[in-house]
Amino acid sequence: MSAAKFQPPSVLAETVAQLQRAGKTVVFTNGCFDILHPGHIHTLTQAKALGDVLLVGINSDASVKHLKGERRPILSETERAVIISALAVVDYVTVFDEDTPLELIKLLQPDILVKGGDWSPEAVVGKEVVERNGGRVAVIPYQEGFSTTDIIERILEVYKD
Repeated sequence: MSAAKFQPPSVLAETVAQLQRAGKTVVFTNGCFDILHPGHIHTLTQAKALGDVLLVGINSDASVKHLKGERRPILSETERAVIISALAVVDYVTVFDEDTPLELIKLLQPDILVKGGDWSPEAVVGKEVVERNGGRVAVIPYQEGFSTTDIIERILEVYKD
């Protein structure tokens, strides 16, 4: 994993402040990213196109387990961070422990907050924080047929013997 790309939240907040002072538009998105699939790539690529710098918050293992159940995550937070940080469209990666990224969004103060199309703009966590600071929320259209749960089910079906 690129040490320059992976930063703990407090360090990333300092990096974001420097980038914004330099006039850069900072975009933030988050997710579990448990098994990377084309839907993730689409959302990340579209998010990056909205600004100069793309930050990705990844739910910690404990957070994923709480949200998705005892059998998840499939890949550890370190493995997921390595994969996401290897993507050229991603500039910075951090991991957060809470179920939602609200505290991380408050800390980072991004200019644009992005979620996938399975979220309505009104339901995006952190919307009020970003808009209060003059930023905006963008929802990227959902790519049908791609979800980690669907991939897990396909794998189980293939290997059920």
